[in-house]
Amino acid sequence: MLLTLASAFTLSQAFRTLAAIMGPPLAAQLALTPQQLGLWAAAFHFSFGVMQLAMGVSLDLYGVRRTILMAFPMAIAGALLSSQASSYAQLMVGQMLIGTGCAPAFLVCTVFISHHFSAQRFTAISGLIMSLSSIGVLATATPLAWLIEASDWRWGFGVLAGCAMLAWGAIWWLVREPAAATADAPGADKPSALGALRGLLGLFKLPQTLGLVAYAAVAYAGFITLRGLWLGPLLVERHGFSLIQSGNVALAMTLASMASPALFGRIDPGGARRVRWLLGFAVLAALMVGTMGLVHVAWADVALAIAYGLLSGYGVLQYGYVRDAYPAHLRGRALSLFTMAMFLGISLMQWASGLAASLAPRAGVEPFSAALLTMSALLLAGALAFWRLPRAVTPA
Repeated sequence: MLLTLASAFTLSQAFRTLAAIMGPPLAAQLALTPQQLGLWAAAFHFSFGVMQLAMGVSLDLYGVRRTILMAFPMAIAGALLSSQASSYAQLMVGQMLIGTGCAPAFLVCTVFISHHFSAQRFTAISGLIMSLSSIGVLATATPLAWLIEASDWRWGFGVLAGCAMLAWGAIWWLVREPAAATADAPGADKPSALGALRGLLGLFKLPQTLGLVAYAAVAYAGFITLRGLWLGPLLVERHGFSLIQSGNVALAMTLASMASPALFGRIDPGGARRVRWLLGFAVLAALMVGTMGLVHVAWADVALAIAYGLLSGYGVLQYGYVRDAYPAHLRGRALSLFTMAMFLGISLMQWASGLAASLAPRAGVEPFSAALLTMSALLLAGALAFWRLPRAVTPA
């Protein structure tokens, strides 16, 4: 059942990373600016992030199965609309629908894991599912580039819509939950959206929350913004790569990233050492992205992108930190807030980097340099906030 639920998360991963390959043909056909591309890519993560509260309430009320079955058809509808889009406005509506439909895809997996696996295995199993879901990111590398060159970018959306239909059908057929897992069970408390919002906002009364949110907003955002938005355009426009060649680099970066969450999940050191790792890896990620912004050498950009993929799984260490940072009765809402911050942060980074790329020519700066240096600055800012703001007390 967990693998079946992960199929929806895999499609979510594909939808959030297709902009890197689809961006150049979309920009050419619909005359889109870098800022519009950034906003389009960010729309998925914005709608995904803002819907986390509603999806969290739905999980409490209706459980894992019904939540994903009710939401995922919106992703299918959004992909079908995008495949027929003839304007930027239609693309944006389709992207928002896709993000909304995919909003519970990761939450249902983490909730299922928390219900069916021990606390000691939570980080490792979560990392394993994140690694497996990277198959969706693989699909938006060379395979998507080949499909677009052989046909049209519209077929990319169409094929993903068909795969999403199959995933929805598999979940409907195979996933079952005991009645006690939902608020429909006799005597269960039925949460309200207002109550859930109060619960989330109440976390900010705890000193460790603000630093965690700042870090969560940039850690995963760096990988998704590079792999899911800028990698393809950078290689095509800066270095003259073909779409297939840029797809091959994206494929290599994705393969490197697939093993990373499971690896970091297994070697999680815990305690204060985990915090040091989180800080150190964030700074390293910022330096790698910043170097790509400053060094205009093809082999260096390719090597750094692949190395960043290998490093990207360090973000899974945050799940263990969240579990340790909050008492048991607050962990559910803390994970919801963490997830919301993570995906709203992706939206922010994609929008900010797109804006920087659009404004860069006025200052005589290459657009990709501006975008990558903006990403680097945001990564450093998140790490600095996590370091300087109060953190949870952890054992040495």
